[in-house]
Amino acid sequence: MDYHRGAGIEVRIARIFNTYGPRMCLDDGRVVSNFVAQALRKEPLTVYGDGKQTRSFQYVSDLVEGLMRLMEGEHIGPFNLGNPGEFTMLELAQVVQETIDPNAKIEYRPNTEDDPHKRKPDISKAKELLGWQPTVSLREGLPRMVADFRQRLLGESKGTVSAA
Repeated sequence: MDYHRGAGIEVRIARIFNTYGPRMCLDDGRVVSNFVAQALRKEPLTVYGDGKQTRSFQYVSDLVEGLMRLMEGEHIGPFNLGNPGEFTMLELAQVVQETIDPNAKIEYRPNTEDDPHKRKPDISKAKELLGWQPTVSLREGLPRMVADFRQRLLGESKGTVSAA
């Protein structure tokens, strides 16, 4: 904003919330990629604390659409770009189980002191001024990410059938 005010430079400001999808780093430390990689590797899904803390997850194509609308529009922002649908960490682990391996184990570990209990974006400004809202649900987007991770981690393509 200083460059905008002082030098008249055109700016746009976005607050980006948890985003997931294909091509993410396999071990970037984010909860969605952690759970997916753990499940594919047949490792327990690590849930910190009681698993009741909430997050929202947006699919990468929704974020790209929001950023494009912001960049092409006239409004500076800031705009929250995220999916307001909330999942507890335990619910996320269960969706990953359903998607990859119903027998995947969930392992609880002590929570970190600075872990916020709730993160949910208010996207009303983006809806009103950019005409944007996310369209891909977690249950719809997660299998797309899993297919990519499966190929990169295990060398399996969508059509690959493993020998029994």
